Amino acid sequence: MSALLDAVAGLPNAAEPVSGWITGGQPTEQQLRAFKAAGGQVVLDNRDPMEPRPFDEPATVRAAGLEYISVPIVHGAVTTDTMKQMHEALKKLEGRRALLHCSSGNRTSAALIPYLMIDKKMEQEDAVDLAMSIGLRSAELMEIAVGYASGLSR
Repeated sequence: MSALLDAVAGLPNAAEPVSGWITGGQPTEQQLRAFKAAGGQVVLDNRDPMEPRPFDEPATVRAAGLEYISVPIVHGAVTTDTMKQMHEALKKLEGRRALLHCSSGNRTSAALIPYLMIDKKMEQEDAVDLAMSIGLRSAELMEIAVGYASGLSR
């Protein structure tokens, strides 16, 4: 287990599917501070800004000395454009230590599928299996992610 993954112990569906990238559900303020202390650099938040939160996450992330990026993946409103925005954000995070999250890990893990297939050259089945192992539960999100990735990986 990496120091980054150790730092967020207790995070719902915590995983490190790409070296240096921790995925999962909503972190606590303490987990964010611990992530920074372990060498974390950026937090990518997939929650809708209107979703209820236990604290002001953007302010807490910045106060901890981390960069905050919001790429909302809104339940019921996800399109291939959403996947494109997330894919572009992930490409910019290559080589950086990041915490990627939504409320449970479902949306974040789905949005990783295009990156895994296109940039990491993972087979579709392997990318979907990995996403499912780290929190993907939505068949709809999986289909949108695979559809986007399949259109670009031909």
